[in-house]
Amino acid sequence: MDEESLNDENKKEIDQGLVNGIQLTLEKIEEEISRVKLELAKSGLVSGGGINLHGRLKDLKTEEDEEGKTIEGVFDGQQMIGPDGKRYSIPANYISKSKLVEGDILKLRILGDGTFVYKQIGPVDRERKVGKLVKDDEENFGVMIGNRIFRVILAAVTYFHGAEGDEVVILVPKDIDSKWAAIENIIKASSSF
Repeated sequence: MDEESLNDENKKEIDQGLVNGIQLTLEKIEEEISRVKLELAKSGLVSGGGINLHGRLKDLKTEEDEEGKTIEGVFDGQQMIGPDGKRYSIPANYISKSKLVEGDILKLRILGDGTFVYKQIGPVDRERKVGKLVKDDEENFGVMIGNRIFRVILAAVTYFHGAEGDEVVILVPKDIDSKWAAIENIIKASSSF
């Protein structure tokens, strides 16, 4: 080999090493940007304000008969709030399976034996968004879209076998600022076709 060929080979090795170094640096910068966005979102400076649920409660009713009690309420992202302001727990698997979003109107039937039966009676308009699944310091999952993080129910993440970094399709109330989102689907980050 002549000296010129060796120089070309050395340049290629140096160039590839430089490219690899730049790629690693960019990955670290992207991780740091994600971490900072997560911290900002956790601080409340850029998160959603949540829906004004009290305005939606005024037209809801409560009825009682010999078979039990029926209460209408508004879903706040985790629970149903009744017209009297009382909170009613909802099984996480029902929330995730029904893809409830903040502002949905629910009817709760409490039977004589204490059984709770929920039914969604007034879904709000929804829109789809795509983001990245992230986890905070307390191991809570959220979906980051831009500088916003939407909170999500853990049952939905586990149902779809979600992991930090996965791409997530969520449902949020249309034209309303919300804190919570329903997971519609998760696209694994490690998926290859």
